[in-house]
Amino acid sequence: MVRRGAWAAGAGVVVLLVLPAPAAWAANVCDTAPKAAEVFKGTPLEDLVYGPKRIAEFATGQGVRVAVIDSGVDAGHPQLRGHVDDGKDFLHKDTDSKQDCVGHGTGVASVIAAQPVGETGFQGLAPGVTIVPVRISEQQEIDGKAVGDRGSPAQFAQAINWAVDEGRAQVINLSLVMTDPNDQVAAAVKRAHDKGVVVVAAVGNHAKEGNPTPYPADDDGVIGVGAVDSSGELADFSQHGDYVDLVAYGKPVTVAARGQGHENQQGTSFSAPFVSATAALLLQKFPGLSPDQVLRRMQATADPAPGGSRSDEYGAGLLNPYRALTETLGPGVHESVAPVVMSPNDPAAEALAARRAKAQDAALLFAGIGGGLVLLIGIAAVIIRQGRRRGWRPAGPDAP
Repeated sequence: MVRRGAWAAGAGVVVLLVLPAPAAWAANVCDTAPKAAEVFKGTPLEDLVYGPKRIAEFATGQGVRVAVIDSGVDAGHPQLRGHVDDGKDFLHKDTDSKQDCVGHGTGVASVIAAQPVGETGFQGLAPGVTIVPVRISEQQEIDGKAVGDRGSPAQFAQAINWAVDEGRAQVINLSLVMTDPNDQVAAAVKRAHDKGVVVVAAVGNHAKEGNPTPYPADDDGVIGVGAVDSSGELADFSQHGDYVDLVAYGKPVTVAARGQGHENQQGTSFSAPFVSATAALLLQKFPGLSPDQVLRRMQATADPAPGGSRSDEYGAGLLNPYRALTETLGPGVHESVAPVVMSPNDPAAEALAARRAKAQDAALLFAGIGGGLVLLIGIAAVIIRQGRRRGWRPAGPDAP
């Protein structure tokens, strides 16, 4: 993710903890064999907080394909074995991208899909997914210098398109950062989004070095992910801006090491896969969700950012996979409210006119009643006069 020149993968690595049985190593691809790493026997903080074992009763990501566009993935790692499909190598033209010479892509993939094993409490958040490895960069920043091979932005765009088409990915994780916009990459991520693929990207680790705008995190249709430390506060390196949609744990994060065992890493590179894993869980539990609906659910159920509202540092807040899977959201679109009819007339004039109309109605009523009484009186007078003339005898044919 941290980038120099065009773009690069990940930040510095702090080796610590990792897993058993050495995996097969492709000497024809990598210059060096993986170093032996220890197996972490405990449960990392992020696993304690996110609770993949508790989440497993709702979803594991089974049947969902997640493309990790990175440095390749060590498919022989004991916690990834059998869960990495054939991929594509745009960097060294290897047959399937199931090799990782720097370990960055393996670490990212393990946050998503590492299988639970008895030797360690570490596991991925969505162990049921299938990882699709796509190799495009081995560039890392070490002691402030960018080292390692990387593909071009055009190859990066090709990698994204391949993941959507041949890779049949439903989620794409991009723990890679470019500091310059690129039309081909922007078009590729937009195409992925429009085809229903959830695209997740790290926002970068250079908050203290000018906080440059990160791409593709800033491109339309991409979920940008920042990093928090173990206390839940924003990591000092995590870049910030309106491109941050969510934050997740990123300082430190336990990951699978290349070959075997584990190590501790830090960086937004390792925050992004928590969001990618959660997206895969949601796609399994709620089939048919669009990328925008996936983002809406994750943002609506995130633990709120400090202050309770969205911020450039935390986005909508800290990812909460359990709430994302279990909470019921309100309607996404509210029914339109009938507009209030506004009158251009003066309210006082309208009130006066209403009173006059009421008085006019009353006057007409009284006039009608009065007219009726006059008519009745006239009729009564005629009857009385004629009655007196007859001497009050009944009227008949013989009456004069």
